[in-house]
Amino acid sequence: MKFKAHLLLLPLLFFITGNAFAQARYTHSHNDYANNTPFYKAFYNGFNSIEADIFLVDGKLLVSHSDKALEPERTLKGMYLEPVLYALRKDTTRRLCLLIDDKEDYRKLLPKLIKELKPLKPYLLSKENPYGRLKILISGNRPIPANYKDYPSILWFDDDLVYPHTQAEWDRVGQVSLNFEKWSKWKGVGAIPEADRKRLLKTVDSVHTNTGKLVRFWGGPDLPESWDTQIAFGADIIGTDKIEQLAAFLAKKSLRQPTTSVIPNKLSK
Repeated sequence: MKFKAHLLLLPLLFFITGNAFAQARYTHSHNDYANNTPFYKAFYNGFNSIEADIFLVDGKLLVSHSDKALEPERTLKGMYLEPVLYALRKDTTRRLCLLIDDKEDYRKLLPKLIKELKPLKPYLLSKENPYGRLKILISGNRPIPANYKDYPSILWFDDDLVYPHTQAEWDRVGQVSLNFEKWSKWKGVGAIPEADRKRLLKTVDSVHTNTGKLVRFWGGPDLPESWDTQIAFGADIIGTDKIEQLAAFLAKKSLRQPTTSVIPNKLSK
């Protein structure tokens, strides 16, 4: 088939099918490293997806959005891998997705990443460890689906519906991430145009029905009206640069309208 978050503010709903990350809703800290308290602010506000962009410099994985702003002390290990290990040891109920956005050649970055993940092995979600509480999701520069098999199953891959997949390749996909602006130019003020809403709803429904995967839109308005609209048309992952604001928004929303729906666990044929 071919397609061109200590404070737990929201209940985490999981399937009993083995896919521990098939949640009805979760929150994503976009460019998390850019906020004033990387990892900890998102984690203690209940976020369960956190993003780090990486470069390989002199044998170290450094975290930065741009190669112009690299700092040798801002390592993936120190900013994320060690804090994640400590946090999961302390809180034995939390599940977390660490989205790694490769900013350079994945053929150089991924082997180094795999080595740095070794201390986290007992927690890593994989084919061999289906109840692992940490999903490592590879985004940005990544292999084409046909080459997923060349990497250990501790690595999951972000998808953008560009390439066709076999069922085995879909099994390695951790979620689908799409550019909001390709579906709508709405800026988050007032109601979204009805045609855009229907197009977004149709896309999410199609991904859920045909692949059973979670859907995230990036690049959309980072405003309460937009968060509410994304929830309404079925987006599973709400991304933001405004961690505390989104956490408070969803906490209030859950009081008046609890989330109870789940996503079908169906893979493409």
